[in-house]
Amino acid sequence: MRRIRLTKPTPVIAGLLIGLLFAILAVPLGAQPASETHAAQGFGVTYDRAHEITLTGDVQQVVTRHVVGAPGGMHLLLAGPKGLVDAHIGPFMSKETKEALHTGTPVQIVGAMATMNGKSYLLARVLTVGGTTITVRSEHGFLRRSQFTPRRHSATEKTLNGGAR
Repeated sequence: MRRIRLTKPTPVIAGLLIGLLFAILAVPLGAQPASETHAAQGFGVTYDRAHEITLTGDVQQVVTRHVVGAPGGMHLLLAGPKGLVDAHIGPFMSKETKEALHTGTPVQIVGAMATMNGKSYLLARVLTVGGTTITVRSEHGFLRRSQFTPRRHSATEKTLNGGAR
């Protein structure tokens, strides 16, 4: 086996430095202005808390099947003062909430309108049905797992459920 020993490394180092110089010149060093910022950037539609609305209306239809191009999860078609609105309430509704939502049920939704694939959706942040308030999204628009918990508990319910916690 034969070893090669460089006795004059100067040309190799000079070549590496010239290559590094060209690499630095090829990359722009100037700072670019940031593009327009959006609230709650993510993989789907964005939630804009600054434009939240409150909609009160009756459920015309509960949509549980996924429609291509729409946000995944349960949707409520509501009859409101400005016509039919598609409200996205997400995939994390409890069994009790799903049972409480049916055609004709009056609901109140706090949320923000968003457009996805050319169609407008009301992204629900807070859903009120039958006197119970369910938090669907965080203040930043991220979906949360919700729980259907009535506001008032009778003494017998507390005893049956194991008392106060």
